[in-house]
Amino acid sequence: MNRSTNRHMCTVLDVASYILAKKGPMTAMKLEKLVYYAQAWSLVWDEKPLFKNRIEAWANGPVAPTLYNAHRGQFEVRRVLHGDARRLDRTQRETVDAVLEYYGDKSSQWLSDLTHSEAPWIEARNGLAPGERGRVEITRAAMAEYYEGL
Repeated sequence: MNRSTNRHMCTVLDVASYILAKKGPMTAMKLEKLVYYAQAWSLVWDEKPLFKNRIEAWANGPVAPTLYNAHRGQFEVRRVLHGDARRLDRTQRETVDAVLEYYGDKSSQWLSDLTHSEAPWIEARNGLAPGERGRVEITRAAMAEYYEGL
């Protein structure tokens, strides 16, 4: 990885802060799903991850544990501590904006149902019962491969 790519790598908290700045307060579940789709489409469109934080296949869909820990206990998230929307560069903002254009007005449940129908989450949940806790990572490779095919 070259230095310029690394220098512009933001965190999942920065991406979440940007999403909240654009769309306003939203449920924690919706924020988690929008961050997931922003990462997935960055891998396809920009050929690099938006952030380096893990995304795991939890029972309710993809979750970034770092973001979850920042909003734990909140149903509606208004802001994310330690996130700075200004850390996203122009390309990153354009990617997130495109994701918000398509997914941003969908409900939390619609987004959750969609992730449950897609291979990256399904494959990472392999062997787990519905509703069973799991911490398996949804890999960037699995995300890129699946979303490139759409």
